[in-house]
Amino acid sequence: MLASKIKKTPSGKIKYRGETFSGFNKPKRSVKGSKKSVVLAKKGDQVKLVRFGDANLSIKKNIPARKSSYCARSAGIKGKTDKFSANYWSRKAWNC
Repeated sequence: MLASKIKKTPSGKIKYRGETFSGFNKPKRSVKGSKKSVVLAKKGDQVKLVRFGDANLSIKKNIPARKSSYCARSAGIKGKTDKFSANYWSRKAWNC
């Protein structure tokens, strides 16, 4: 783990590379970049910053059809069980 880059704030939050997180493996809205969300993923003693989601995506009608379509499409993408992949967090957000 990169203990030198991870700092605990007095309020109990985690600061990593200039961003503050409420904890490990807890997604939040991204404040910068081209991705919608960001998560500080932790697997064992390894830590990785994962950005996921299209920032330009707007929610449209017919959500159940869009969800089933996304879940079917993303099932074939590598990394759906790896916490360090964007696909894992996207599928978790869609409850696939």
